[in-house]
Amino acid sequence: MPQEIPEAAEEPEALLYAESLQDEEASPMDLSELLKEGTKESHDRAENTQFVKDFLKGRIKRELFKLATTALYFTYSALEEEIERNKEHPAFAALYFPLELHRTDALVKDLKYFYGDDWKDKIQCSQATKHYVERIRHLGHHEPELLVAHAYTRYMGDLSGGQVLKKVAQRALHLPSTGEGIQFYCFNNISNAQQFKQLYRARLNALDLDKNTKARIVEEANKAFQFNMQVFDELDKTGSTLKEEIQDGGGLPVHDGKGDIRKCPYYAAKQGAGETSGCPFHIALAVFRLPAVQFLFATSVAVAAGVLAWYLM
Repeated sequence: MPQEIPEAAEEPEALLYAESLQDEEASPMDLSELLKEGTKESHDRAENTQFVKDFLKGRIKRELFKLATTALYFTYSALEEEIERNKEHPAFAALYFPLELHRTDALVKDLKYFYGDDWKDKIQCSQATKHYVERIRHLGHHEPELLVAHAYTRYMGDLSGGQVLKKVAQRALHLPSTGEGIQFYCFNNISNAQQFKQLYRARLNALDLDKNTKARIVEEANKAFQFNMQVFDELDKTGSTLKEEIQDGGGLPVHDGKGDIRKCPYYAAKQGAGETSGCPFHIALAVFRLPAVQFLFATSVAVAAGVLAWYLM
């Protein structure tokens, strides 16, 4: 059974995490800092694609989620095969965390859940995903040091924003609370995501890379975001051709789409607590929009006005 990532680290991981505490003061020339600063614009663009914005609002059709999971399967299969091929390469070896990070096995479980035991016969690699996979394969054979960019972009994102998407998908698609269908987002061998990300960044910074190679890795990370955005755009176009699905029996959406979803305090609190209730303001607003409620309100106002007028006479 999948487990939520608790706050405290397990004892066996303490020694690993300790090394990340030795370098708390980040240098502008650290690879982790170069990647963070150098991909900010790409990161923002990816978050603002229509597919991601709709996903965050809970507007995700089951069939589209299945296609997105399929795209992830082909992407991670390629990435992790190339990581295995280059796991002893000096530019990547320190970032080799198969037990903690690799997602292919989890994606197989998700595809079995959605498509059945014959899932392999029911899926195919989309055009945008194919381009992404081809790039990963090329790097694995010819420029393995640049695999760092794709590993960083994917895994760090999965441990961060991916955890929000996990909750939204589980709620919007009414997936089982035991985690079926969203195993991709469950990192059962990481007890503390924040500490693990610190460890990963420390390992990034410890790689023996020259300035030019670091610049190439940052450039490749931006390409990784671009490939992901192309997949998102492809999914968005496909989604527009799919029939509308009633996911929640006509209930309220996860978010009304006005403003940044992360700035709704109630939504953020419920996300952290794993609860499924909607924002009270949005619920009240949605109820008030019902014609019957508006009629009763108007009638009540009219009666109150009549009573007040009679009293003042």
